[in-house]
Amino acid sequence: MNKSHGSPYDRGSADRYYGRQFAPHYYRDGGHVRVEIDLMTAEEIFDYKVGWNGCLCRKDWGGGIYAPEQSDVPLMDIRDFRDKGGADT
Repeated sequence: MNKSHGSPYDRGSADRYYGRQFAPHYYRDGGHVRVEIDLMTAEEIFDYKVGWNGCLCRKDWGGGIYAPEQSDVPLMDIRDFRDKGGADT
């Protein structure tokens, strides 16, 4: 699994850390091209989910303010994921 900066794993972990919405994506070409879920492979989406689920800490914004707690996502088959409406469900 590629865990380099901009990879699906990295983006999943970063999105959860900062309290952003679950929205599989990654960056290629040195971070200049964003690849959205509809152009990702099942393996890339799985890697994003693993990164998301593996992030157990939250951003500390200071003054006792932290990024919100978020739930793990199931590591289900990509066909099931798309059948349920994608990242917004």
